Amino acid sequence: MDKIRFTKMHGIGNDYAYIDCMNGVEPDGGALAAAMSPRRFSVGSDGVIMICRSSVADAKMRMFNADGSEGKMCGNGIRCVGKFLYDKGYARKETVTVETLSGIKTLTLRVKDGKVSSASVDMGRAVTDPRLIPAMLGKDAAIEEPLAVLGREYRVTAVSMGNPHAVIFTENVDSLDLEKTGPSFENHPAFPDRVNTEFAEFVSPDTIKMRVWERGSGETFACGTGACATAVAAVLTKRAPAGVPLTIRLRGGDLTVTVADDLAVTMAGPAVTVYDGEFYL
Repeated sequence: MDKIRFTKMHGIGNDYAYIDCMNGVEPDGGALAAAMSPRRFSVGSDGVIMICRSSVADAKMRMFNADGSEGKMCGNGIRCVGKFLYDKGYARKETVTVETLSGIKTLTLRVKDGKVSSASVDMGRAVTDPRLIPAMLGKDAAIEEPLAVLGREYRVTAVSMGNPHAVIFTENVDSLDLEKTGPSFENHPAFPDRVNTEFAEFVSPDTIKMRVWERGSGETFACGTGACATAVAAVLTKRAPAGVPLTIRLRGGDLTVTVADDLAVTMAGPAVTVYDGEFYL
């Protein structure tokens, strides 16, 4: 029986099976994600991330959602890629670059006792042009645009962090039935490429509690790009000032996100290795 080695890692509960492809051999990531992701019946994860060779960076990250679709970027996942590269000896330095489908990202690693414990990621500038997100909302930007979902009107701010996000500021996020509303946002005609949806609640002037429904994976414990999009939306809607670190509190833990005046975003948070294993195909 064929088998493939993997490393289970997570960033505040956003967990993936990481596959070392630095030898130049890349398996079918979509098929592996569909096979490895189911909870209770397989490895159990939000998807698969392949760490591959790159001619323009220290490595290339390919991220596949639980349904097998390929995503452009994963903020929690890329921190774990940085940890993998350092801990496994591929890039034994505290600043590493990772090629993604949304560009090259630079990570600053925090090393403790010879292992990476956390990382800060330069996520680049957020995109607010609806044509580029893409979102069929607004004209030059979609800031608290009305959107009807399941017979209710929501105020949506659309942001791209290399992947599309719809951010809704609300109250009592813990009581939301995301299993019901999430799919209707994800597949709404206003988002031609589907969308990740964040429901966000300010619990203090610099702390936001957030839940996320990720396209292709459903509700997850955390979403790094979603946390960044939520911080950007907070600045765009003038709920928070630019340049001030915001704590984004997700079900799996906290991330720190800072949005500059030009919408350049920096995200920091932990990266954890759980175990190494073998998956039998």
